[in-house]
Amino acid sequence: MIVKEEFLGKLRRYFSLNLYEVKIWTALLSRGTSTAGELSDIADVPRSRSYDVLESLEKKGFVVMKLGKPIKYIAVPPKEVVERVKKNVSEDAKEQIKKLSDLKNTEVLGELNSLHDQGVELIEPSDLSGSLRGRHNLYNHLDLTIRNAQESVTLMTTSQGLLRKLEGLKPTFEKIKKKGVKIRIAAPVSKESINLMKEMGNLVEVRHTDNKARFCIVDGKELVFMVMDDNEVHPTYDVGIWVNTPYFAGALENLFEMAWKNMKSPADMVKK
Repeated sequence: MIVKEEFLGKLRRYFSLNLYEVKIWTALLSRGTSTAGELSDIADVPRSRSYDVLESLEKKGFVVMKLGKPIKYIAVPPKEVVERVKKNVSEDAKEQIKKLSDLKNTEVLGELNSLHDQGVELIEPSDLSGSLRGRHNLYNHLDLTIRNAQESVTLMTTSQGLLRKLEGLKPTFEKIKKKGVKIRIAAPVSKESINLMKEMGNLVEVRHTDNKARFCIVDGKELVFMVMDDNEVHPTYDVGIWVNTPYFAGALENLFEMAWKNMKSPADMVKK
């Protein structure tokens, strides 16, 4: 049996399996039912490991051990495997969330906060900055920064960036809106984003601009800006800078304010 490395790699990512597990699993799928020894030869996995791997796959719901001698294994239909994996992931996530939620009522979090507070007292204002690599990390930090907003959130982004923010940051926007935070976004508006904005209601105020820039200013103090065009960089290699700088953030927000007055609303775009 020949299975491309690229395909095995995809299976490892989707199902969180190691290399031996995907090799044994695909080998069994191609046979339907087989012994550990046969699968070892087909999948090119050491016989000493094949039984451990099959036991692991059995616990995860990928295979079923058939009664009788010699011991054989039966492949579970892939559709059923997907549902089992989804269920396991959901249950694991709920358990982990519960652990983290329970952490709020323990001394552990109190000690962690105490350590952080002591550390912050020793930080110079100029040290409150950092680089962010990868769009996933960028949006995690962006979400954290926006969540702590007290007065205003000012965003400028690209057409695709607007869609990502309206979808991904909606829960955070809803929370800070209840606190009275003013949320404004400037971006190239498309028909797709107009439809999404209708679902958002009055949560955020969006205006159209043809200018290219990617940044976020929170309360005129904190600034997160991306250094590359998101159309020209893979999400994994996206890079951003976070800076706590009221001087520069305030100046940039004043410039945004002047540009904002001349930007068109989505309603004007629809009329055209």
